[in-house]
Amino acid sequence: MNKKEYIKDKITTIIIGLITYSIILLILFAFKVNIEATIAITIVYLVGIITIVVVEYCKKKVFYDDFQKKLISLDQKYLIVEILNEPNFLEGKILTDALYEIDKSMIEKIKEYKTQTQDFKEYVELWIHEVKLPVSSLTLMVHNHKGEQNKKLLEQLSRLDKYLEQILYYVRSENAEKDYLIKEINLAKVISNVALKNKDILLEKNIDFIVSDVNIEVLTDSKWLEFIINQIIDNSIKYSKDKNAYIKIVAKEEHDRVDLAIYDNGIGIKEEELSRVFDKTYTGSNGRTEKNSTGMGLYIVKRLCKKLGHKVSIKSKEKEFTCVKISFLKNDYYKVLEKEVKKNS
Repeated sequence: MNKKEYIKDKITTIIIGLITYSIILLILFAFKVNIEATIAITIVYLVGIITIVVVEYCKKKVFYDDFQKKLISLDQKYLIVEILNEPNFLEGKILTDALYEIDKSMIEKIKEYKTQTQDFKEYVELWIHEVKLPVSSLTLMVHNHKGEQNKKLLEQLSRLDKYLEQILYYVRSENAEKDYLIKEINLAKVISNVALKNKDILLEKNIDFIVSDVNIEVLTDSKWLEFIINQIIDNSIKYSKDKNAYIKIVAKEEHDRVDLAIYDNGIGIKEEELSRVFDKTYTGSNGRTEKNSTGMGLYIVKRLCKKLGHKVSIKSKEKEFTCVKISFLKNDYYKVLEKEVKKNS
């Protein structure tokens, strides 16, 4: 709030003041008031008007400057009403009262939407679990009846199961902290579960699955990590080469972290597309040739890794390789705490 803006805003008041002063002068001249008295009245009038304008300007300037400063510093602008100083002029009080009512109304509406969204998510989770039961039953039935047609059915059922899992973890990722438990787990065990889950498709596509140096403990949630690795492996399988294809998983322990690299010699990713592979629904040129690509797998991977406190990155060269790396940060304090809990239990 600067002086020019304030004077411009008060131009009507200033004009009315000048007109009023002109009328006062006419009255003084009409009553033949002597010049000394006229000058004295003029000085008193002008001093009074200027004092009122200056005092009002100072009060408003302090409040609005503070208002703008706090508003700029806030990430969540709607919280401004919580940190504003109470104004000592009417307009400011009207503004803060209005902001409070607007904020209150917005919070109530957000709460209503959150409740509706949560109800929908719970329904979707329940629906997915219900659908997975007949899918599992069908898979078991097909396994018991070997045949070329059944082989195709198994492939489609496996694909359906993966999509159901993807939806489930995407829905849960909003409130992932309610669903996971961070503890020390062995990478070898998780990778073994992933390999078992993808055994049929790996054998069918004749893809070598190479694992080395993964007998390392990391802090994570085994269920969520299994899903994350499975999504990466699924992409490696989907974009594998027709001949001599392989997927290699290797872990390396550093002083402050453990890096898990999932490497494949598939068709790779164009350099200009690498920065967008974790974007929601982004499929790239490979996804346009692969009809079953949704562009959600790596997006969910990135999202869940962030929730778990892991870092995920990707390197690739078109027609040569793709390497996705998950970094697990070490936390010595957590390890000490976990040992104490085990000792006392």
